[in-house]
Amino acid sequence: MAKNIDEINAAFMSKSEANYVPLSPLSFLERTSKLYPERVSLIYGEQKYSWSETYQRCVRLASSLQKHGLQKGEVVTVIAANTPELFECQFAVAMAGGVLNTVNIRLDADTIAYIFEHAEPRILIADASFSKTVSSALSQADYTEFEIIDIIDQQDSSSASATPIGTCNYEQLIEEGDVEFKWHLPDDEWDAVCLNYTSGTGGLPKGVVYHHRGAYLMAMGTIPAWQMQMHPTYLYTVPMFHCNGWGHAWMMTLLAATVICTRQLTAEAIFGLIETHKVTHFGGAPIILGMLVNAPAQVQFKPTWPVQVMTAGAPPPAAILQKIEVLGFRVMQVYGLTETYGHVVQCVWQDKWNELDFAEQAAIKAQQGVQFTHTEMVDVLDRETNKPVPADGKTIGEIVIRSNTIMKGYHKNQKATEESLCDGFFRSGDLAIRHDTGYVEIKDRLKDIIISGGENISSVELENVLYRHEGIAFAAVVAKKDAKWGETPCAFVEMKQNITATEQDIIAFCRQHLAGFKAPKKIIFQEIPKTSTGKIQKFLLRQSLHDTE
Repeated sequence: MAKNIDEINAAFMSKSEANYVPLSPLSFLERTSKLYPERVSLIYGEQKYSWSETYQRCVRLASSLQKHGLQKGEVVTVIAANTPELFECQFAVAMAGGVLNTVNIRLDADTIAYIFEHAEPRILIADASFSKTVSSALSQADYTEFEIIDIIDQQDSSSASATPIGTCNYEQLIEEGDVEFKWHLPDDEWDAVCLNYTSGTGGLPKGVVYHHRGAYLMAMGTIPAWQMQMHPTYLYTVPMFHCNGWGHAWMMTLLAATVICTRQLTAEAIFGLIETHKVTHFGGAPIILGMLVNAPAQVQFKPTWPVQVMTAGAPPPAAILQKIEVLGFRVMQVYGLTETYGHVVQCVWQDKWNELDFAEQAAIKAQQGVQFTHTEMVDVLDRETNKPVPADGKTIGEIVIRSNTIMKGYHKNQKATEESLCDGFFRSGDLAIRHDTGYVEIKDRLKDIIISGGENISSVELENVLYRHEGIAFAAVVAKKDAKWGETPCAFVEMKQNITATEQDIIAFCRQHLAGFKAPKKIIFQEIPKTSTGKIQKFLLRQSLHDTE
């Protein structure tokens, strides 16, 4: 009679230090520093580090963070550009047992103040170039019980000349740190490693909690998906505050890559760095691709080697895809959310499609595709029956995902966590179809999030601001296609009787209360269509935009 092998061996086979080690991206840094100590890890302008130096700086920083009071599970908030300091924090904070909270440097002071109150960090590390906004946020926040550390970037005039607001600077932390500090892997791979804030449908950011296991698997799973080899040269154009830079800091460390850091996201800077350092890989929103293809001919540089590009956000227009590939860049579109650690779905290219004309190829490349290797399941479900929609390329359902790279949940928000993680998968809030190939393609967003230049803009947040204008009776915000940004907010406004305003008046009002990138780029004054119960019919507004584009 057959026997259950686990039951037979249960008495003496169990997890131990020998056969079970918590998964964490911290393992990557230690391994790479030992195997490739002299290889260049980071380049930023005139600065250059080796992997042994990067490891030692991270250890020293972790040591200092603990000396400054950081306890296990406490938050370290970082407001910084894509400089070596932010890369180091991706590892050092976790080495110290803390949870890294990277903040979007484009946010307004009101939102940053909210994040301070919600995240309750023990320590704040902030680039001095953002001191004005940070100081404004501090003056508004009810919670400021944290030490402030300044990053003084000598290669950036705004940072180097700014008045420090902290008790010490970042390099002093490095100098204070003990290079022999004995850091350790998390006790449990389910322990929190990062806290990322994303716009919710109600406008207020929600805190997404990542665990070590998911961070490890995100890095591992991206390697085969992007067909990576050892020692790439990676240009970090993806903001490291977005889903921890899509997990690429962890992945590039595993691959012993050379990472090029830059604060400047201009076509001239990107082409120049690609040429100077022979960059092989970079990532970014479609706006980055548009910036490159629309650059003056004297700025553009066509590499003689293949450059792999990962893009996410609103699907890039076919014309952009064609032009970027003519420049020598090979584009792979991916899809994901902050709640999924970034990309979990990719448009895997199949050889049989090489024979199609470019218009057909572009249509396929605009699809979100199929799951990454680290993603267990991606499906499109009917929102009423919870059953998969037919793969007919027209029936719309909601994208749902099951993966080890799904968030632990929303910080301090049990209700939203339970709603998002119900029925055994994560509900994305994105409406999509499934083609007969099995590939998924997004058609709309339940959450009404507008993706503009890679930034998420909540239409509800913007509507809330519009309703604060004393002359506006009704307002609705939808995404408008844009050749440069992918999408931009378009506000439909119905004014109160006998009150008038210009488009410039409304946009200026929004800019007074929101970060500039969140303000609408277009205002349309009209009566807003509503149902018999008074609900605004956004689909009619979207259709009217579509008809005029």
